[in-house]
Amino acid sequence: MSLEVYIDGKYYPKEQARISVYDHGLLYGDGVFEGIRAYSGRVFRLDEHLERLYASARSVAIEIPMTLPEMRTTVLDTLRRNGLRDSYIRLMVTRGVGDLGLDPRKCNRASIIVITDTIKLYPADAYEHGLRIIIASTRKNSPDCLSPRIKSMNYLNNILAKIEAIGAGVAESLMLDKNGFLTECTSENIFIVKNRTLYTPTSVVGILEGITRSVVMELAQRAGIEVQMAFLTPHDLYTADESFVTGTGAEILPVVEVGQRKIGDGKVGPITRQLLGAFRELTQREGTLIFEPDAASV
Repeated sequence: MSLEVYIDGKYYPKEQARISVYDHGLLYGDGVFEGIRAYSGRVFRLDEHLERLYASARSVAIEIPMTLPEMRTTVLDTLRRNGLRDSYIRLMVTRGVGDLGLDPRKCNRASIIVITDTIKLYPADAYEHGLRIIIASTRKNSPDCLSPRIKSMNYLNNILAKIEAIGAGVAESLMLDKNGFLTECTSENIFIVKNRTLYTPTSVVGILEGITRSVVMELAQRAGIEVQMAFLTPHDLYTADESFVTGTGAEILPVVEVGQRKIGDGKVGPITRQLLGAFRELTQREGTLIFEPDAASV
């Protein structure tokens, strides 16, 4: 049976899911989105993702035609309809169908799309042995031009950096800001460990404040690991004891080499392993239930 996709109040088989060629999300990347994960029948940090979605929409003046509680129900109903307990959820809100001009007033109603499927960004081996990455020549969009806190559908900047990684034969690219400070990878936040202290770039440099990033900082603090947000340079990364990236799709992935320089001893570090284990344990017990518990088993 084919998976079904929710589009504006109706469900369509995956192969038949369509939007108008006049949709401003397609024409101009004019929309916002969230990537969300479900583990073992629970949607992880669903409310945080939805709050960020609605904040992004408000920031770009898109009026979402359903309330946040209704959106929450729609996501869960789509998962139930597809019978999914472990899933990647792509939730998109475009400005809707307009004309070929930029004028957002021509879009009468925003469109809502919910895709529930599986995702595998990296092989299992990457979690055991780590990633090789580069620092891209493509710089991160400046936050004084477009706020990185808006999770918009326009990812061309990130895609250009990803092309550099592919050309270099590595898994991922890390982007710098206009001043040369570390920002984030094409779809993940970055962390380094130095002298048992965890560092991650400050949001001032222009990063998406990732949900997984926040979870990792919570887990580190619970474990007694000091966490600092700082202005970091490539030198800080090259001389770190450990490094890893975080994201909804990637979860927590070790980084063992940057630009042909080994990070630490070139192996996955103990704090990275500790946080990955804690994260995986958390995702199995925390989250919004997709299916109601079977009364007979209670």
